[in-house]
Amino acid sequence: MATSGKTNETGNGSGSVRDRIVESLMRLAARRAFEDIAISDIAQDADVSLADFRDSFPSKGAVLAAFSRKIDRQVLEDFSGRYASEPAKERLYEVLLRRLEALEPYRNALESVSQWASTDPLAAAALNRETVNSMRFMLEAADIDSEGALGALKLQGLAIAWWRVLGTWFDDRDVELCRTKAALDRELSRSEAVIERIEDVSRLTSPLRGLARAVFRGVTGRRRHRHHARDRDDEFEEDYEEARRRHHHAEDHPHAEGHHQGEGHRRHQDDATA
Repeated sequence: MATSGKTNETGNGSGSVRDRIVESLMRLAARRAFEDIAISDIAQDADVSLADFRDSFPSKGAVLAAFSRKIDRQVLEDFSGRYASEPAKERLYEVLLRRLEALEPYRNALESVSQWASTDPLAAAALNRETVNSMRFMLEAADIDSEGALGALKLQGLAIAWWRVLGTWFDDRDVELCRTKAALDRELSRSEAVIERIEDVSRLTSPLRGLARAVFRGVTGRRRHRHHARDRDDEFEEDYEEARRRHHHAEDHPHAEGHHQGEGHRRHQDDATA
């Protein structure tokens, strides 16, 4: 795979160790298949020891995660709410367009990463988690709520849409990125429609969820009441059994009972005489 002319070529001796490792991984990924890149290759390209690499990252995947966070930071610093007055879809469109601009120097490297993930389910799952985390902050930058169950659906849906857009972007060599922008607009419109339907369903089922919670609380309360009632019944039965045992003991040993009563009577007399 040819190296993109726009790929960052930071000098091996510049930047922090972590930054150099991240840049080296992306530089190597632009030149060869991602699965063929060894940690020792990255360390050599970054001019760091394996010990320094280990202190910085536990794996290639962790380096990719650091790259994703680096892009997140760049987008968040540059965006700064410039489109706050626009509708939600337009705000998110501008945020993600800015993300594409930040990723442009790494296009070939990301295509290599994408091809690697398409053949490795575990890699795809890990990459999806990182993408979801990034999309969380992209939604926040666009002032779109990403909390709760509905927020989780938004995040996963947006992550899927994002990788579809990247699939178009990898092949779009036009300077204006017309095909990519059209794909981004189309995917966001589709996602917006899906979210609106989910929100409609959520509003319609909200009274039913409230009723279910009330029923559940009622059932739980009745269970607690029955539990306390059983406790009281158990205590009553224990008292009853104790009284019954004493009664049977008195019937089986009448002389012992009389003896005890006689002893008590004599002690009473002795006390009176004293």
